[in-house]
Amino acid sequence: MSRTVIRGGLVITASDEMHADVLIEDGRVVALAATGTPTAESWTAERTIDAAGKYVIPGGVDAHTHMELPFGGTFASDTFETGTRAAAWGGTTTIVDFAVQSVGHSLREGLDAWNGKADGQCAIDYAFHMIVSDVNQDTLKEMDLLVQEGVTSFKQFMAYPGVFYSDDGQILRAMQRSAENGGLIMMHAENGIAIDVLVEQALARGERDPRFHGEVRKALLEAEATHRAIKLAQVAGAPLYVVHVSAQEAVAELARARDEGLNVFGETCPQYLFLSTDNLAEPDFEGSKYVCSTPLRPREHQAALWRGLRTNDLQVVSTDHCPFCFVGQKELGRGDFSKIPNGLPGVENRMDLLHQAVVDGHLSRRRWIEIACATPARMFGLYPKKGTIAPGADADIVIYDPHAEQVMSVETHHMNVDYSAYEGKRVTGRVETVLSRGEPVITEREFTGRAGHGVYTPRSTCQYLL
Repeated sequence: MSRTVIRGGLVITASDEMHADVLIEDGRVVALAATGTPTAESWTAERTIDAAGKYVIPGGVDAHTHMELPFGGTFASDTFETGTRAAAWGGTTTIVDFAVQSVGHSLREGLDAWNGKADGQCAIDYAFHMIVSDVNQDTLKEMDLLVQEGVTSFKQFMAYPGVFYSDDGQILRAMQRSAENGGLIMMHAENGIAIDVLVEQALARGERDPRFHGEVRKALLEAEATHRAIKLAQVAGAPLYVVHVSAQEAVAELARARDEGLNVFGETCPQYLFLSTDNLAEPDFEGSKYVCSTPLRPREHQAALWRGLRTNDLQVVSTDHCPFCFVGQKELGRGDFSKIPNGLPGVENRMDLLHQAVVDGHLSRRRWIEIACATPARMFGLYPKKGTIAPGADADIVIYDPHAEQVMSVETHHMNVDYSAYEGKRVTGRVETVLSRGEPVITEREFTGRAGHGVYTPRSTCQYLL
C-alpha cells in the first residue's frame, strides 16, 4: 500500500475551503483532517508533500479537447502524448476528447480509431465523447450501446456543411434517441448554411484576411442556431449542452431556456474571455493564429460571458484545444481565410487563466474550481471519481502556488504548437506539483510522469438531468 500525505495547504473544492491535510492511499483520497489536529499529525506515509502557503485543488477536467483531429486537410498538432503532457503542466488531470464518426462509417469504427490513437500514450486519464456525423437507423442503435459502455455524450454540428454538418431532421432524431437512452447531445451551434453564403460573398468582394473569418460567422447566426437547438431539444424532450458559447446573444438564449426550466447547459472557453476580434485583425497574417469557430467576438461580449459564469447560465469552461502550427498549417489559408484550419491551443493555459480571473475579481476561488473541475465532472458522469477532493475520489490533485507570477509564452509552454495564443500575458498563479491517481506527474515544476500512465475512463450519464 503506497501512502502520500499533503500537509498544510488550503484545500479548495467547489463547496468548501479549509486548511487541511490530505491522506492518499493506492491512488485514492482516503481522508482529510484539519492541519495540526491529532488525526492529521498521526498520519505517516512514504511521501510527504509540503503545501504550506499553497492551494490544494482537484485536478482540472477539460471536457472539450481535440488531439490529432483531422481538419482542413491537416491534423491538430498535439498528439495524445504531447497534449496530455501539456494538460498536466497546466493542472488538468482528465480530458474528454472527441472520437469522430466519418460519413458512411459506424460510430464503433470512429471510437475504435480514437482508442487506438490514445491507448498507451496519455500522461493523464481520458474519456471520449462521440461526434455523430451520419445519423441513420444503425447510428441511432449504436448510440444506445455506447451509452451502456460509458460513452454518454454525442456531439453534432449545425456548422461545417459537407464535413460534420447535421440537418435539423438528423439532429431531432439523435436528440429523440438521447432522450430515451440518457445520453447528452452537445451542439456546435452556428448556422453553417448561412455562413457559407457569407463566406462566398466575402471572398467574391476580395475580403480574404483572417479578420473576415470573424465577420462572416456572425453573432446572430450563433444565437439563431442556439435558439433552434434549444427548440429541437424541447421538441425531443432531450437535454442539450451548447459548446464554446462566444456571443452575448447566444448567452441570452441559454438564460431564457434555463429560466423556463429546460435541461439546457452552456460552455465557454478562455479564448472568448480573454481574446477578441482585435487579435483576429493583427497584421501580416498574424490574425490567423486566432481563427477558431465559434469565432472570437468584439471585446464587449466578454462581460456577458463573465456574467453568465457568475449566474450559472454558463456552467463550464473548457478549452476546445485544437492546435495548428502557424508555419505550414495556419498558412494554408494565406489569401483565403476560409482555408485557415480552425482551432487554438489552450489545454495548458485554462487553469491559470481562470485563476487570473479570481485575482481580477471575476470569480470566487470556489467558482473557479466549480467551472473547471467539479461541474465538467458532474456534467459528463465522472464525479465524484474526478473533480473533487473527498474520501473515495481519485487522488487527482494539484498543488497550486497562488502568488507565483508567470508570463505565458511559446518559449515556455509544452503544447506541440509554434505559438501561444496568450503570448506575453502576465498572470498570477502557477501549478507546482500534480498528482494523477496519486502518482506525481509534475513534481515541483519538473515532468515526472510518463506516456501510458493515463487510463481510459468510462463515464456515467449527466448528473444534472431532471
